[in-house]
Amino acid sequence: MVDQGHDQTTDGSPGESIDFIREKVVADNAAGRFGGRVVTRFPPEPNGYLHIGHAKSICLNFGIANDFDGSCNLRFDDTNPETEDHEYIEAIIDDLAWLGFTPAGEPKYASDYFEQLYTWAESLIERGLAYVDDQDAETISAQRGGFGQPGVESPHRDRQPEENLGLFRQMRDGAFADGEKVLRAKIDMQAENMQLRDPVLYRIRRVPHVRTGDDWIIYPTYDWAHGQSDAIEGITHSICTLEFADHRPLYDWCLAQLDLPSDKPEQTEFARLNLTHTVTSKRKLKELVDTGSVDGWDDPRMPTIRGMRRRGYPPAAIRAFMDQIGVAKTNSTVDVELLESFIRTELNDTAPRRMGVVKPLKVIIDNWPEGQVVMVEAPNHQANPEAGTRQVPFSGELWIEEDDFKLEPPPKYYRLSPGQEVRLRAAFFITATHVDTDADGNVVAVHCNYDPESEGGQAPDGRKVKATMHWVSAPHAVDATVHLYDRLFIDDPEGTEGSETDPAQVLNTGARETTAAKLEPALADCQPGDVVQFERLGYFAADLDDSTVFHRTVGLRDEWANLQKRRDNTQGSGKQKGSGQNKNKKNQQKQKNAKSQ
Repeated sequence: MVDQGHDQTTDGSPGESIDFIREKVVADNAAGRFGGRVVTRFPPEPNGYLHIGHAKSICLNFGIANDFDGSCNLRFDDTNPETEDHEYIEAIIDDLAWLGFTPAGEPKYASDYFEQLYTWAESLIERGLAYVDDQDAETISAQRGGFGQPGVESPHRDRQPEENLGLFRQMRDGAFADGEKVLRAKIDMQAENMQLRDPVLYRIRRVPHVRTGDDWIIYPTYDWAHGQSDAIEGITHSICTLEFADHRPLYDWCLAQLDLPSDKPEQTEFARLNLTHTVTSKRKLKELVDTGSVDGWDDPRMPTIRGMRRRGYPPAAIRAFMDQIGVAKTNSTVDVELLESFIRTELNDTAPRRMGVVKPLKVIIDNWPEGQVVMVEAPNHQANPEAGTRQVPFSGELWIEEDDFKLEPPPKYYRLSPGQEVRLRAAFFITATHVDTDADGNVVAVHCNYDPESEGGQAPDGRKVKATMHWVSAPHAVDATVHLYDRLFIDDPEGTEGSETDPAQVLNTGARETTAAKLEPALADCQPGDVVQFERLGYFAADLDDSTVFHRTVGLRDEWANLQKRRDNTQGSGKQKGSGQNKNKKNQQKQKNAKSQ
């Protein structure tokens, strides 16, 4: 089901309805906890590019900080040098800014705290709360047992603190090979929560770190570094997705070992964002990149922030979408059509209108004065007169869409066909007379006559036509390449609850269609990243590197509204409802009212 959005007053007090995390913050503030401070953080691992799922966490963490006059840190949890890179760090910083969020101060890093984390680890050892284990990872994993199965204590669990401290210092100094020893917390090997069965806190990795180089060869695990980093930074509300719920007791145990001057941060979990036809796993996205299934992390078919940016998604629409779906305690799947509906709504207001033909067919106006060019006036935005108008050249040879002509039209086909009169946008009425064909009988040009009295698209005798078509003057056309997109996956690539699907098995190999297009001259001035509406075709974004290449952002048809209509019909017939259809009328109204930040 689609989670609902929530109302929030500007002073952070409860509005008509707020989500459960904000309710907790309100209660904490009322109780005087954290001294009234609200400090959150967005803590990505720099091992890949951000995707749409990260955008939900970003909007939530920064949104809470904004609502309660607090602050939000950007902190990189860079504890795994084998997978991390400066490329990802720089991209995450840039993507965050593009989404419209500014972190408190400079970016922070878990690696900034390596020395402090090491000191705290020695303190655990000295108090008998951690020990060095000589067993390999496979043995340790097997001895942890499983749910309903007892754990097996390590034969090294009862080493004395002095011996453990000496071994741990030797680990840091490089006396042992990678994987030869680890430091484990000494908690409870019979705990029902598997995370508490003596988790590993440090492991040996002789891999240069993206920031510390070769200074360290032992690295803290996520569970040891995360909560302690929160404490160092004074985080009040550590907000994580549901898969970290089992880690919370360990988060609390680690924090309990610290002598902190103020209240310890508290972890709260929320449901991650799952979208139909979409992967929100960095590991699976990386597989697509590594196997060449996509062009890269910024491929417009990818659900990465980089991919959506190249495709022309406005950040304001992404923020409005996240506000709409809200925050929940249970996982659910949101229809990707809802996201696209927000994209379409934002672009409908902001994108200028232009004419482009993506599947060109030549039109020759036989009674047009030879060599004559007329400039016709076309609105930049039909619904917004303040956007002004533009001059578009019109000549005796035009390009129209191949689909806008039928030699043998089906019933109720009102576009161009022999003897059928149509209106050309902002220009003239034309009527098809005959065609030119190639050796295979394919139509290569349509001959027409025009009505000189219909300039501007209106006939003086008041006659009506049933179709208005876009066009481009052939001598003035700008050549471009256009990419048309379908779903990257034909089925759910994330799998069902408790199982996984190989994304390669449901990959849509026909998700991109590339075609040569003819565009009106004004589109030659497009800057990289500009988004315009190609009239009657959809919204298109000029590529970030080559403004002669355009990506279709979304079409004009509102698939979300169509989906809801189908579900309403299903509901009316007494059949089972589809996912994401609860309170759909409220969702659609909220979407219409959603405003840019």
